[in-house]
Amino acid sequence: MDFKVEASPAGTNARAGMITTAHGEIPTPIFMPVGTVGSVKGVHFSELRDDINAKIILGNTYHLYLRPGLDILRQAGGLHKFNGWERPILTDSGGFQVFSLSANRKLKEEGAYFRSHIDGSKHLFTPEGVVDIQRIIGADIMMALDECPPGTSDYDYAKKSLALTLRWLKRGWDQYQSTEGLYGYRQTFFPIVQGCVYPDLRREAAKAVADFGADGNAIGGLAVGEPTEKMYEMIEIVNDILPADKPRYLMGVGTPANILEAIDRGVDMMDCVMPTRNGRNGMLFTRHGIMNMRNKKWADDFSPLDEGGASIVDEVYSKAYVRHLFVSNELLAMQIASIHNLAFYLWLVGEARRHILAGDFPTWKAEMVEAVTRRL
Repeated sequence: MDFKVEASPAGTNARAGMITTAHGEIPTPIFMPVGTVGSVKGVHFSELRDDINAKIILGNTYHLYLRPGLDILRQAGGLHKFNGWERPILTDSGGFQVFSLSANRKLKEEGAYFRSHIDGSKHLFTPEGVVDIQRIIGADIMMALDECPPGTSDYDYAKKSLALTLRWLKRGWDQYQSTEGLYGYRQTFFPIVQGCVYPDLRREAAKAVADFGADGNAIGGLAVGEPTEKMYEMIEIVNDILPADKPRYLMGVGTPANILEAIDRGVDMMDCVMPTRNGRNGMLFTRHGIMNMRNKKWADDFSPLDEGGASIVDEVYSKAYVRHLFVSNELLAMQIASIHNLAFYLWLVGEARRHILAGDFPTWKAEMVEAVTRRL
């Protein structure tokens, strides 16, 4: 993997760049649609490619390991060939999913023991094992196994958690360095900065992560219950330390405003389930504000869903029609909303990139944050 910074204008830490992988180029800043089990819910890959223009999607090690399983993925030749997505893929190591299974997992020095949410069967994720699993999945970018402590964790717990994550990171890095990809192309490996909401722990983690000299680095453990301003503070602290010539990936964040604020603070890559999950529940994000499509106010509004919007669905369907679909519990409503929201997110980061290159990002960003947080 290669990364080149193309512009980093004064007055902001935002930058525009280009990531090059074996499966294609990724202009940054970029938003990555979440394809947990090898699919982005309710969206065809043709729509992701041609309408939404996604440059990279995510898969999840935990879910893919359980289903369809490693034997099927290996036989298929990796996830790219299994699902037909020819562009880059990033896989989360499964650490966050194991974290979310707090009632059904135990963390020990050797790794994370957990029970499957599918059938209750027992499993163990080790730092070495998740590297091997991601080798079989064939992701272009693999993530280190970490523990993601809640945003409300006390200092002692966060400190112990970080120490475990850093010990796991060393083991995972050694496994990555001693193994090779299975399908004829190079995979890269991102360490993850943890440390909860404590500045000294975040600095310690960022320095330790930077010392590995990986091709890119991730910031984890945010948007998990801490105040938004605290999240922004942690991003600033970490990005002051992480190398500027490597991409920075903020994991699991967030709203359109969160994304703009993260870009302003030097983040290059982001992902979140919000555009599809909230879309399936009737929330649409637009350049003019947020719409709840179940509201009565849209019942007789026959204007385009989002005139001049980023997706073909914005001009084809009216607000009234999409509201009708939602109140009728029609599956097409969820599909339209998912396509719209993802296209909007990709439009938003594309516009951010354009304004970074033009040198007027701070002015544009201030106006856009106000617009995208408005309730329509």
